[in-house]
Amino acid sequence: MAQVLNQNSSGSYTFSSQPRAVQQRKKYKEQWKIQPDDQLNQYGNIMYDRRVIRGNTYALNMLPAASQPDPIEIQRQQEERKRALARRRAKEQARRHTPEPIEGRKHIPIQTELYLEELSDRVEEADVDVQTDAFLDRPPSPLFIPAKTGVDQSTQILEGELFDFDREVRPILEVLVGKTIEQSLLEVMEEEELAALRKQQREYEELRNAEKVEQQRLEEQERRLREEKHRRMKQAADVLRLEKETAEKLAAKAFAKSYLADLVPSVFNNLRENGYFYDPVQRDLETGFMSWIMDSTMEELNSVMVGRLLLDALLREVVTKRNKDYDELIEKLKEIANAPPPQVEDESVDQPAQELQTNNLDTIQQQEDNNGESNEASNTGDVAEVNEEME
Repeated sequence: MAQVLNQNSSGSYTFSSQPRAVQQRKKYKEQWKIQPDDQLNQYGNIMYDRRVIRGNTYALNMLPAASQPDPIEIQRQQEERKRALARRRAKEQARRHTPEPIEGRKHIPIQTELYLEELSDRVEEADVDVQTDAFLDRPPSPLFIPAKTGVDQSTQILEGELFDFDREVRPILEVLVGKTIEQSLLEVMEEEELAALRKQQREYEELRNAEKVEQQRLEEQERRLREEKHRRMKQAADVLRLEKETAEKLAAKAFAKSYLADLVPSVFNNLRENGYFYDPVQRDLETGFMSWIMDSTMEELNSVMVGRLLLDALLREVVTKRNKDYDELIEKLKEIANAPPPQVEDESVDQPAQELQTNNLDTIQQQEDNNGESNEASNTGDVAEVNEEME
């Protein structure tokens, strides 16, 4: 190093460097690598010294002079930290601790001093009165006058020596008036130009509106002509279509007439022979009236036959029951007639009994005659009704 740091007897540091010529710097940095260390430039400026701190030095992590830390120093620092930690742990263990409270209780801080004092959250207060003198107004501050400095001098200026207002103000007035007139003329010309522009704009707008109206009229006329043209073309097309359809219909009609001239009579003859053409009255009589008459007749005949069968069954049942009753009655009468008469002492009593028996026999015979006549009359009436229904 070319620089030298010494400490004098007063305790302050001084710097000194021997003068020498500056070596010529090479063009490329690669040339520095091939040079030996003793040939490198050794600057004497402390701004390039890495041990000089620049800027804020607050909480600066100072690096040692050597690039690699000393392992012996690191080991010594670790041992010191271990010893300090062991001393702190031993001190904490040596300190007396209050034992833990038993279950259901808790520790409460108390005073163990010789003189006890009352502990309270309320701060002691006291009222004190103070009387002050009457307030006096502050006097006004005196006017500040700075102290005079320098030497006073004086001079005499006569009238007209420095400035003649009438003479000096003339060019200023000329300039002001000229500028005012010029500005006024410019404003007037600008207003005239704006008026001309507005007039030209109005004329242009009127012309444009007239052209627009004319354009709209021409467009409307063109539209009407186009619509009229399309309408006429559509009418002509419709007329042609109708004429063509009419011609086709006439041709078809003539062809059909010529084709069906001999076909229609033969078809009608075949249909008439096959029964497709008939008299509606005759067909209605054959299909509707005659079938209805036959059905009604068969229903009436069936009802008559059923009535006859029911009547025969009733008559048979009544005759059989009457014959059975008559047989039983005759048997009873025969038993009564064959039975011996009872022995009665009094003849007057026997005579009424015989008369009563004789009356009973007559009554029974009369009832049989009446029943026979009524049965014959009913049978005769039923037969007459059946004959009428059959007719």
